[in-house]
Amino acid sequence: MSTIFLVVAFLVDFAIRVVAIIVVPRNRRPTSGMAWLLAIFLIPYFGALLFLLIGFRTLPKRRVEMQAEINQFILDSTAGMERVTREHPWPGWLESVVQLNRNLGSMPLVGDNRARLHGDYEETLAAMAADIDRATKYVHVEFYIISLDHTTAPFFDALENAVKRGVTVRVLMDHIQSMRKPGFKETKRRLTASGVQWQLMLPLQPFKGQWQRPDLRNHRKLVIVDGRVGFMGSQNVIDRTYNMKRNIRRGLKWKDLMVRLEGPIVSGLNAIFITDWYSETNELLTRDIEPVHPEQISDALDCQVVPSGPGFKGENNLRLFLALLYYAQERIVITSPYFVPDESIMYAITTAVQRGLHVELFVSEIGDQALVYHAQRSYYEELLRAGVKIYMYKAPYVLHAKHFTIDDDVAVIGSSNMDMRSFSLNFEVSLMVRGSSFVQALRAVEDGYRADSRELTLEEWMRQPLRSTILDNLARLTSAVQ
Repeated sequence: MSTIFLVVAFLVDFAIRVVAIIVVPRNRRPTSGMAWLLAIFLIPYFGALLFLLIGFRTLPKRRVEMQAEINQFILDSTAGMERVTREHPWPGWLESVVQLNRNLGSMPLVGDNRARLHGDYEETLAAMAADIDRATKYVHVEFYIISLDHTTAPFFDALENAVKRGVTVRVLMDHIQSMRKPGFKETKRRLTASGVQWQLMLPLQPFKGQWQRPDLRNHRKLVIVDGRVGFMGSQNVIDRTYNMKRNIRRGLKWKDLMVRLEGPIVSGLNAIFITDWYSETNELLTRDIEPVHPEQISDALDCQVVPSGPGFKGENNLRLFLALLYYAQERIVITSPYFVPDESIMYAITTAVQRGLHVELFVSEIGDQALVYHAQRSYYEELLRAGVKIYMYKAPYVLHAKHFTIDDDVAVIGSSNMDMRSFSLNFEVSLMVRGSSFVQALRAVEDGYRADSRELTLEEWMRQPLRSTILDNLARLTSAVQ
């Protein structure tokens, strides 16, 4: 009997390996394919089971079809919106990047917008609540994490008061990430009691027939008020400690950056919310798409919303980032809390230095996620040897802002990290802005980061202990599994 068992086990093991060689590399990056094959060959049964669980990036067929429907709807409803200011000459390459974004994400570039950056955590929540207090028609709220706590209570009060005034309030929150934070049940009860219409994004509720790859998450952060004002960026609606005991014990505090927008671009942000609301509820909010009536304003900004995620065929944010990195002529400054790039991003950044550009990267001195923190560190030596300046933001703050600037012309801000998860697995939203005033404002933010950071040198890095190098390299291997 034992002999038969051993023979069967050997045949199953052999079959797993053969099938893996055929199936795993198909339509997958070589690094990702090799990481999966390594996992399956070293631990066949567990590796194969893990691959079946999270090895496919596809969403349920119906969700993909709904994304295609809404993309066409956006194209039809935004035709002719590409009216932008050309008083100051565009960089010669910008037209092609605008067309790239339009082809990938369906959203147009629109002019006559205003933008204001918000970098103070509590003040940002207060600013969003203040605009919600002025709502007269609707409020749309979409966040990766929403949690009722002592810091966010005024935000929830603003939502409730809006409902009492007869304003329609809709809220979307990512199921898994919001559920993992303390007070999830209380948050849901408060929203329901307030009369808010709320839905979980990408819910994992198999007994209700709701299931997809569990690590495909919606990472977007949006607030839209009456189609008039919009907020987007990196901050979630939760206390800056994330209310986690381990964070409080270590004294960790998140530092984020949001942008408040006025003008036609707010309709673009609203279209992203409408897309996600439709995906979760089957309700298409066509009446909440406002007609665009651009106003001529001084110091206007040209803006373009770039959505990305598993619902799109291309990795929209990755393609945008690569295009800008290669088109840059003078200077690139990147801020990314989780910097785990693929080969294409590393080549673009190191090539930029070799082309003579000044390149800076802002990261946190400490990390809140050990695996990502060590994977990120594995890239530092190559970057430093290439000539990239790395600034490490002081502990105990986690620099969670996500943005970068190209020369003095273009900036990108949003929810997307420069990591493989944001490129392939998360639903993200980025905003590309053309306008020297906005770039200068972001440069001032970067100057503030630099003042509160220390520069990492190659000499210091090469003195790190061997155990750190081993941990970094092991973490880098696991980051390729996607």
